[in-house]
Amino acid sequence: MSRLTDAVRHYGLYGEVDAAPDVMHCETIAERSVLHAWELAPHRHARLHQVLLLSQGGGMARLDDAEQALAPGTVVNVPVGVVHAFTFEPGSDGWVVTLADTTVDELLKGEPEVRRALATPWAGVADTPLRLTFEQLAAEFSSTHAARALVLRGQCATLLGQASRAVAATAGHSTNPSESNLLQRFEALLEAHFKEHWRVNDYAHALAVSPTHLSRVVRAATGAPASHLIDARIVREARRQLAFTHLQVASIAYTLGYQDPSLFSRVFARVTGRSPREYRRQVAGQ
Repeated sequence: MSRLTDAVRHYGLYGEVDAAPDVMHCETIAERSVLHAWELAPHRHARLHQVLLLSQGGGMARLDDAEQALAPGTVVNVPVGVVHAFTFEPGSDGWVVTLADTTVDELLKGEPEVRRALATPWAGVADTPLRLTFEQLAAEFSSTHAARALVLRGQCATLLGQASRAVAATAGHSTNPSESNLLQRFEALLEAHFKEHWRVNDYAHALAVSPTHLSRVVRAATGAPASHLIDARIVREARRQLAFTHLQVASIAYTLGYQDPSLFSRVFARVTGRSPREYRRQVAGQ
């Protein structure tokens, strides 16, 4: 297993370099590992959540500062921002499912306990339903069937739900009703007010808690700060408008509550890594 370096690499994969990512991305473990002599150096993804299943072979996984032996049937949960590395035995295989953070946000809306569990970097044994979901998801991803995107969304939701059960069952997660309720109320307020550009302080005030407490609860449940969810929500709406309407960028900015379209463009570029116009051009070209 490679040692962590002072400068952790940020790998650009699905959802970080593609303008209009598919619902998700699925590839075999061998597909990428064989290109790197079966060893993936320590790295992290700024906007991606990954779930991996080893179906054959073995190796070692590193999740932040913890190492875990990999055997057939091992599932690995890698939240956004977690430093991870893998060393596989030659000939190992399985699947890696990758979801953009905005997709995870959308699928897990109103599911604070699932978000809390999946914010934990974890490796353990996959049960039969979880292994079957990986197989079905991989088959659907490579297909051209009608309603493919709809089916993939449902399968991704199932995968995340099953993975969260596995994590919660073995990682010692305890339910805190107070914090779960706070997260649900925050998400409801976010849906109601994201176009008004409330910031963390505004949401905290409306929820009658301190900004520090709100940020702690959100980070514990999602692995990301509250500000991340706030920006991700408005950018998700912007992506829809850019991809599925002919509105000018300035018009989209105004519909999303921006008085200054250039500010909208800066926020969009900060979150996605590209300007709204670049995003729309790349969507149109796919």
